[in-house]
Amino acid sequence: MNPILVEVYRGGLLESFHRGVICIVNQQNEIIFSVGDTEQICYPRSAMKLLQVIPLIINGGTEKFNFTLEEIAVMCGSHNAESEHLSVVNSILQKIGLKPNNLNCGPQYPSSKKDANALIKADVKPHHIHNNCSGKHAGMLATCVLMNWPIEDYINPNHPLQKAIKQICALMYEYPEQQMITALDGCSAPIFSVPIKNQAIAYKNLVSNNHLPHAVKAACEVVVKAVSNYPFMVAGSKRYCTDMMQITAPKIIGKTGAEGVFCMTFTEQQIGVCIKIDDGKMLPQYNVAQALINASGIFSTKDLEPLQHHLQSPITNFNKLTTGAIKVSETLLKQLATLKIV
Repeated sequence: MNPILVEVYRGGLLESFHRGVICIVNQQNEIIFSVGDTEQICYPRSAMKLLQVIPLIINGGTEKFNFTLEEIAVMCGSHNAESEHLSVVNSILQKIGLKPNNLNCGPQYPSSKKDANALIKADVKPHHIHNNCSGKHAGMLATCVLMNWPIEDYINPNHPLQKAIKQICALMYEYPEQQMITALDGCSAPIFSVPIKNQAIAYKNLVSNNHLPHAVKAACEVVVKAVSNYPFMVAGSKRYCTDMMQITAPKIIGKTGAEGVFCMTFTEQQIGVCIKIDDGKMLPQYNVAQALINASGIFSTKDLEPLQHHLQSPITNFNKLTTGAIKVSETLLKQLATLKIV
């Protein structure tokens, strides 16, 4: 059984808790810190997006369509569907000669409550472009146009695009392609099962990749630069990925995935991190990620002050009364105190 990473208190009493896994690997793929079962297999979900865009870049899509780093960033993102996000996704589609109707990620109300409420107030139904994965799907369509592949069934696991993505994922995760179980993500695109350790390895490979083909290494540099320069495109307002990278990038970049996955790379130290919360809750992954960033010693307490509420935050009820708190377990904090990153 994996250890308790995050605890939820009410009235000073431990009411519930979240178990999970943390794995940190160095340049040699050696585990330098871990808790829980690092061989546990799960789906990276949206943490895979930084890899799914690589086929577009290595085949010259950035140059062919004159994509900006901001457009590459939204291809890597799980955006709120705020107006800025929709504008950039539309720009991608215009450059490749397609329209929002070509997206096949499924209609979804914007993750931003303000923008979702605006649609409801205007009696407008959500569209595929409002899906938090529409940037990724626009990038997938761009690859199809670039390679002259069919666009109608680009989310089919047997489509040339998805086969190319799976090959890149196997390379980046350093995990046999034939051992990956293919399933469908929330946006209907294929997703592949990978051990937690290998998910950490992939994020290390974004910055420590001399062993990879030159084109892949160059693509990784583009991805890291894009999400570092445009963190708002990766998530949006009041989202941890964006808030974190606005302070930590390019020294630390990270991406959330559904069902409690969070992956990071410490770029200068060239180490990779994967966090998995067993029960799939999303908030605890951010608690743990922030604890890791604090323990790294890379940034001062003052630098990280805007993020500290992610380490421990109050729980309030509908009357806005504080009923308790969610926080990283003391046991984990003590373990992290021994972590040497700087």
